[in-house]
Amino acid sequence: MNVARRVLPEAASRRGWCPSLARPMQTGDGLLARVHPPLGHLTAAQARAVAEGARRFGNGHIDVTARANLQIRGVTPETQGTLAPHLTAVGLGDIRADGGPQRLTLTAPLFGLSDLAEAVEAIGRAIPGLPPKALVAIEETGASGLGRADADIQLRMVAPDGIAWSLAGPDGPIWFAPVTTARALAHVSESLIVLAGSGARRMRDLDTSRRNRLAGTAMPAPSPISSLAPGLHDLGDGRTALAVETAFGRCTADALDRLAAWSERLASPGLALSPTRGFVFVGRDRDDVDRARHALGGDGFIHEADDPRGHVAACPGAPACASGSTPTLIDAARLAEALKGTSIDAHVSGCAKGCAHPGAATLTLVGRSGRYGIVLHGRPDGEPTMQLTFEAALDRVRSADPSQTLAQAFRTTTP
Repeated sequence: MNVARRVLPEAASRRGWCPSLARPMQTGDGLLARVHPPLGHLTAAQARAVAEGARRFGNGHIDVTARANLQIRGVTPETQGTLAPHLTAVGLGDIRADGGPQRLTLTAPLFGLSDLAEAVEAIGRAIPGLPPKALVAIEETGASGLGRADADIQLRMVAPDGIAWSLAGPDGPIWFAPVTTARALAHVSESLIVLAGSGARRMRDLDTSRRNRLAGTAMPAPSPISSLAPGLHDLGDGRTALAVETAFGRCTADALDRLAAWSERLASPGLALSPTRGFVFVGRDRDDVDRARHALGGDGFIHEADDPRGHVAACPGAPACASGSTPTLIDAARLAEALKGTSIDAHVSGCAKGCAHPGAATLTLVGRSGRYGIVLHGRPDGEPTMQLTFEAALDRVRSADPSQTLAQAFRTTTP
C-alpha cells in the first residue's frame, strides 16, 4: 500500500547519524550514549557494568534498541568523559572513530554461527566511510529469527555451505539464490564498498543501475523468520531459553542488575539482546528458569506472549527526547491496555522520525505540538488522516466496534 509521506523539517529532529560512547547525542534528558555489545551479547559482568554506568554517569534509565544495542540516558558533559573508559574496560568501548557503524551485524539471540558474523564485522571495519546506519542481518533456517529486519543486506544460512542473500530496495529486500559462504562474504564486501562510495545513507537509496550491478541470481523472497516470543522455549537439548522484553524499550539500571543476577544463578553463558528490545538467556533447570520468568515479570519485564505492551512500540517522547512534545511512554501504556485482547499492533511516536519502529503499524500515533496525528496502516512519516488529542484518540479506540475496521473508528475529525 502506497502512503503519502511527509517531508521532515530541517531541525534537531533530523536523522542521519548514530550516537556512541565517544559521541553521545543531546536529548531532552541530557546526553544519550549508545553501547554496542559485540554481536549483541553481554556477560553478566558487562551487564552490571552498564547498569553501574547508568547509575553513576546517567539518570539510571537504559533503552534497549531494535538493533540490540543499549542506550544510557541522562549523561552529562561532566560524566561523559568517565563513562566511556568505564565501559571500555569491560570490552564495551567504541571500535571505530570515523562515524561508521560501531556494530554492523544483527543476529537472533540464539544464533549459532558467530564465525560468520565476525567475518562480516571484519569486512565492515576495513571499509572507510561506511554509513553509520549500515546493517547486515544474519539468520539461519530452522532457528528463531529477526522478523522483518530493516537491513541493507540479509544473509540466511539455508545449508551447511549455502547462504541466500538480499539487498534492500525501495520496495523491500531483493533476494538472490544461495551461494557458498565465501561467495556470500564477497558479495557483502562488494556491496558495502559500493554503498560507502555512493554517498547514500542506506542500500535502498542506491540508484537502480548500481544495485543491479551487485545483483545475483534472483529468487522468490523467503518468509520472514519470527523472533522469539516472551516466555519459555525448550531448546531440545535439555536447556530452556527465557525471552523477556523491556516495556517500550526501556528498563532501569536496577532491573538490568537483577537480570544479570538471574543469568548467573542459572549458569547461563550470558545475555543475548533481541531485536524485540529484550533479552534471552538459557538454563538447564526448567523450573528455575520459570522462577526467573516470574521474578523478572515482577521487575517490569514483559514475560508472557499475551502482554499487550508487547504489541505497542513507543519512543521515550517528552520530556526525555527534545524532538517529542507528548508523553509517549505514559500514553503507550494506556493504549496497550485499551488494545488488550485485539490483534492490533500500534506505535506511539513522539515525532515523524519513528525511532522506535520506522516500519508500518496498524495504528500509529505521531506526536506534534502536544497532539497526535493518526496514521492507519502506515509509517510514522505517513500523512495523518487527522490530528487528535490523546484522550480523543483513546476514546475512539475504546469505542471501536470489534466487528468493524479501525478506519471506521477514525473516519471523521473532531475539534
